[in-house]
Amino acid sequence: MRTVPVSAERDYQVEIGVDWRVALSDWVEGRNKVVVITSENLEVETAYPTIRVPDGESGKSPEVLLSIWQKLGELGLNREDLIIGIGGGTVTDLAGFAAASWLRGIDWLAIPTTIAGMVDAAVGGKTGINSNHGKNLIGAFHSPVGVLIDLQWIETLSERDVAAGMAEVVKCGFIADSQILQLLEHKSLKDVCNDVELQLELIHCAVSVKAYVVGEDFKESYLREILNYGHTLGHAIEVNERYQWRHGAAISVGMMFVAELGRLAGRLPDAAVDRHRSILTALGLPVSYPASEFEKLLAAMQRDKKSRGGALRFVVLDDVAKPTIMTAPTKEMLFAAYQEIAG
Repeated sequence: MRTVPVSAERDYQVEIGVDWRVALSDWVEGRNKVVVITSENLEVETAYPTIRVPDGESGKSPEVLLSIWQKLGELGLNREDLIIGIGGGTVTDLAGFAAASWLRGIDWLAIPTTIAGMVDAAVGGKTGINSNHGKNLIGAFHSPVGVLIDLQWIETLSERDVAAGMAEVVKCGFIADSQILQLLEHKSLKDVCNDVELQLELIHCAVSVKAYVVGEDFKESYLREILNYGHTLGHAIEVNERYQWRHGAAISVGMMFVAELGRLAGRLPDAAVDRHRSILTALGLPVSYPASEFEKLLAAMQRDKKSRGGALRFVVLDDVAKPTIMTAPTKEMLFAAYQEIAG
């Protein structure tokens, strides 16, 4: 088992490699009421009232959140009670936002069941839902009281879901920790799926990156923006695909795009760009998107919440583990970078 401390607006621990059912007993002891929020498609049995929500990004809607509030009211949750989110990023985003908004903030515990949830969504206190205008535009910063990562959940995932989660792990490698890239060099998706020790090491490294960044910049004033590497185009692809693409697949294409953007700007060496393509491809992740979709994606990116004063901002690299911000690249440069990933 590994433990990663997180210091944000509250201090908490991410416990990696635990049996969540055993560890849960410490969190529910002394609570008057406990409510579980989980996915409709996840087989979870607990002794507590359970709210089931639609799987995937479609579940992160105002209508679903309203139904959660209604149920919390019926159950009479107060400030001494606990919400537990058991599921992927959709569930932890929803559970966290429900906790943040109920009585202006009650405790919640994250039990992520996907790799993306383990290394990203459940850690850091970003909670929220989608709107018709884009992803995660409505939300709040509200840290969990703890995060329980049980690696046995990975055995329940399809290879496609493992690959999607690994995109967020790879992201942490490129922005901050080259050890992640070294661990993945010459590894296939099957290698990751079949090696629990490798999973433990990769998740520990990625969570450590997230914990450091969140501790330095909880509300994304400066440093936390680096966690959006690949996300500007990635979120645009998700919107364009009506959230039928897995988040990690879209972010993979987004990382490839900003790597090419960095190279065109004279920042990122060719070898680092090629390294993106080789690692992502070996994990079964996409690195291209149709050439015909550029204008649609550009329009979606211009609505991105990371824009400032109408100017697009991209996290790019000067080299591995050397992230920086590129502000207001020209449309011509964006188009040229897109041509490099156009399939």
